[in-house]
Amino acid sequence: MAESAVKKIAVFTSGGDSPGMNAAIRAVVRTANHFDIDCYGVWEGYNGLIKGEFIKMGARSVKNIINRGGTILKSARSQEFRTKEGRQKAYDNCLKEGIDALVCIGGDGTFTGATIFNEEFGIKTIGIPGTIDNDIFGSDNTVGYDTALNTAMDAIDKIRDTATSHNRVFFVEVMGRDAGFIALNSGIAVGALDIIIPETRDSIEDLFETFNKAQKSGKSSSIIVVAEDEKLGSIYSLAEATKAKFPHYDIRVAILGHIQRGGSPSCADRVLASRLGYGAVIGLMDGKTNVMAGLQANKLVFTPFREAIKKHNTIDEDLLKISEILAI
Repeated sequence: MAESAVKKIAVFTSGGDSPGMNAAIRAVVRTANHFDIDCYGVWEGYNGLIKGEFIKMGARSVKNIINRGGTILKSARSQEFRTKEGRQKAYDNCLKEGIDALVCIGGDGTFTGATIFNEEFGIKTIGIPGTIDNDIFGSDNTVGYDTALNTAMDAIDKIRDTATSHNRVFFVEVMGRDAGFIALNSGIAVGALDIIIPETRDSIEDLFETFNKAQKSGKSSSIIVVAEDEKLGSIYSLAEATKAKFPHYDIRVAILGHIQRGGSPSCADRVLASRLGYGAVIGLMDGKTNVMAGLQANKLVFTPFREAIKKHNTIDEDLLKISEILAI
């Protein structure tokens, strides 16, 4: 490989944390080290750029982190970076430190900030999709999604045990504010009676009809998986409406919340993060900028930030049909 024009890069994590971010940081640092590129970590994302909080990182500074959840560099959402003045401070600090390029690990908001920063000041930027929602276009999976999915599945399996023991109906809320990937896939994995996600046009009548079919088939306990902030209504309003319609049901609500963000990353997330961290550095060395590294059909690809932000991964229609057929 030809000598890289990039001599000093900085890596940071931004927005919501996801399992595997540390594995991505490790891959970026060690790949840069391998190609004799200086690598700095930035503390607390864009806030760290504005404050000039850079940390020199070598191969040994990322030891024993591949198995850790969260992010050793911390993460934050920066209001000041949304202003031109804040971005100017960040750029001035990059100039002062001699930073040639940035590796940004995060989601939509992170990539939006990187795009604007690149367009205003010309600094090279490349992204790694780190979000449990799996809604970023340009990669079949995002770093953290597989771990969150397995966390949700394990939790719902435990809830099913008590639902079966007491003939209860559980409404279980999982994360995915604007995307139903966790809900749909965990719902299929646990044998949920119904899965309510923002991508489908569900109605309360559809839900009631599902319960009617379940009763006719002899089901005595059920799990309903609901994506957070579902358009059909809050999980509590769905549970209350169901209780009003079926007063004999013993109904409970469980919200899994932030346990889905934490925990040791799965093998799939560790390998994905390692491949994308390596790919991000290789991309910068090849002159790529304002793009996101991703895996599609198991191949490394680069997607322009604007495209990654504007488009979204789509729900597999076959999975929707499978969830309906196997539920009852």
